[in-house]
Amino acid sequence: MSLRLAIVGLQHGHIFDLYRRALATPQVEVVAVCEEDPRAAARAHSTAGVEVSHTDTQRLLAEVDCDAVAVGDVYGCRGERLIAALERGLHVISDKPICTRLSELAEIERLAAERSLRVGCMLDMRDSPQFIGARDLVQAGRIGEVLAVSFGGQHPLMLGQRADWYFEPGQHGGTINDIGVHAFDAIPWITGSPIAEIVAARSWNVLAAAFPHFHDAGQVMLVLANGAGVLGDVSYFAPNSQGYTSPFYWRTTLWGREGVLETAFTAQAITLVCNEAQQPVQLPLPAGDPGGYLRAFLHDVEGVSGGAELTTEQVLRAARLALTAQWAADTRAGSLVV
Repeated sequence: MSLRLAIVGLQHGHIFDLYRRALATPQVEVVAVCEEDPRAAARAHSTAGVEVSHTDTQRLLAEVDCDAVAVGDVYGCRGERLIAALERGLHVISDKPICTRLSELAEIERLAAERSLRVGCMLDMRDSPQFIGARDLVQAGRIGEVLAVSFGGQHPLMLGQRADWYFEPGQHGGTINDIGVHAFDAIPWITGSPIAEIVAARSWNVLAAAFPHFHDAGQVMLVLANGAGVLGDVSYFAPNSQGYTSPFYWRTTLWGREGVLETAFTAQAITLVCNEAQQPVQLPLPAGDPGGYLRAFLHDVEGVSGGAELTTEQVLRAARLALTAQWAADTRAGSLVV
């Protein structure tokens, strides 16, 4: 199968990973790149060597013959970009979050279902050796039934380094939706148990005091279908000095009937403690799956998704959970069965 891919929006660095992987994938042809902001286009050219072919998204969609559109625009614009592509009968793949409004997600879901189109997302925790290893251990029964999960997805705020749009009202969409979506996808994938309830969600402003509308702190409390509890923090509290190299970056602990395991995105091993063990053991990491999100999307389009691969249904489910939790935090809603 070959796929002609157009890229719309170069506003976040994540999209350059997809761009490079698409260029390196024989069955993918990058046929056009659009960025409407000349400053962002210039940055993309200087930092990633991206050649922009279009400066108007609607014109690109009207005149470029393609099979799919990849979106890396400002968060607040992504929903409308995906909807416009789906309306033209094109598959879509996006950096996360795929949109910032539940109304946009409903339209994306409707169009994808009615027109048999596929929706991909760069949910790359599934591709990391740490979380592949955690999933393998859980699925092999090494800690028994999962009873509780805690995760810390704290990021550095990097105020003054992030793009200005990040802090503009209506453009970011919320910390839980932005960061938490990774956990909303990965935890069911690791445990095999879907998220059944959002017990509580909170977001608030702490470090970005100059932007009081920007809630740089976010926490959630969830329940899995098997009754397991989940506690998570996705705040922008990580030290800027360490960027994304902190040992606490996506530190995740899973407690089971037969033991406990822990890892993190930067960990060099997985820590396992079984019930009868006197000491924890450090298990080597399995092979990672770099770019797995793109291969999963291509397989989804082709209709040959397998095993643990990310699918349209899982992308949309994670997005709905993240947006619902964000809404609960924004409105101070109570417990929500999902």
